[in-house]
Amino acid sequence: MSDITAIIILFVTLLLLLGVGVWVAFALMLTGAFGMLLMSNAPIGPIIATTLWGHSTSWALAALPMFILMGEILLRSRLSQDMFAGLSPWLRRLPGRLLHVNVFGCAIFAAVSGSSAATAATIGKMSVPELRERGYPTDMVLGTLAGSATLGLLIPPSIILIVYGVATEQSIARLFVAGVLPGLLLVALFSAYVIAYALIFPSRIPGDDDEMPLIDKIRASGRLVPVLLLIIGVIGSIYLGVASPTDAAAVGVVLAVVLAWANGSLSWSMLRESLMGATVTSCMIAFILVGAAFLSVSMGFTGIPRHLAEWIAGMGLSPYALLAALTVMFVILGCFLDGISVVVLTTSIIMPMILEAGIDPLWFGIYLVIVVEMSQITPPVGFNLFVIQGLTGFDILRIAKAALPFFLLLLLAVALITIFPGIATYLPSLMGN
Repeated sequence: MSDITAIIILFVTLLLLLGVGVWVAFALMLTGAFGMLLMSNAPIGPIIATTLWGHSTSWALAALPMFILMGEILLRSRLSQDMFAGLSPWLRRLPGRLLHVNVFGCAIFAAVSGSSAATAATIGKMSVPELRERGYPTDMVLGTLAGSATLGLLIPPSIILIVYGVATEQSIARLFVAGVLPGLLLVALFSAYVIAYALIFPSRIPGDDDEMPLIDKIRASGRLVPVLLLIIGVIGSIYLGVASPTDAAAVGVVLAVVLAWANGSLSWSMLRESLMGATVTSCMIAFILVGAAFLSVSMGFTGIPRHLAEWIAGMGLSPYALLAALTVMFVILGCFLDGISVVVLTTSIIMPMILEAGIDPLWFGIYLVIVVEMSQITPPVGFNLFVIQGLTGFDILRIAKAALPFFLLLLLAVALITIFPGIATYLPSLMGN
């Protein structure tokens, strides 16, 4: 059987399993086992046992549940109210006014949650009713929220970067630091779009007669201090080499509890809900990861990734042509799968090609996350679209249309980091070995 035929058979098998509702982790393991039956005589049982045990005990995974727990605690605290109150006084004079609250609020919450859906839910609960009541155009309110919430995937501590680091054996600390400048680039692009919109359609942006004295703005900004300290404590400790991502995650959980206690939202019921939410999410992601690990190992036994990489290399595609083809593929996959599933489903096949093409796997992780961000706002399975639909009750296609400009801005960001790879690799290069 040829490699191409085997790939088609396995791909169809995986789609069928996912289509009939089999859990992603089981679908990955069953596909891997089927591939080994087709193309290898290796003993499947012992390989499954050793792979699942070996990858489930990876120390790098310990950061995952703690960062998720930190985000769950902050999701249930009054963080979004504090951020809105602290940001809004300073944005009233900027073209677009309070629409920037969605952009900067999502950027700040992304830096403490690591989740796109949590960012959309937390900021959306506060900003959507407030902005619509003040008369801001609904489509811009929805679009800025949907687009900016994707920052939760990129700005560290990003859960999907942890998943990518574990799946590809890349340094999670370096991936986190690599996501900082691209994240700031996206914030600048989103904010610039809001400014351009306000300058082109000034009549659509409501006036604001509630200008605050400087001293009141400074007092309001005090509500941002705790969350900024949390960001500095988590990301700064990683960048300075003081703490590993796992250590920083533990510190983040402690600081999140202290922050929730300080603003009066800490309670036993809140902690219990946070622990249950973090447990469910962590188990789901870890289960998918070990399923993907077995698929990767089984593909190694079949020899498909090696032959596929050789085939791609033989085509003589330039790195740019390869990235263009992969971008289209990832966006299509993202229309039907969530971001984590896209990463774990593809890395075992894609990474040999990437390495063969001479592409830096650290840079590729940032590229992949930005492309996956695009899929968060594309129907029919754009997770951010579902979250915002649940918050607002608007039709999902209307939300997707409102988010279209931000999809294009994400595509522009992919082009910029491809042309200027230093945007993603400069800060990690300063960390040394």
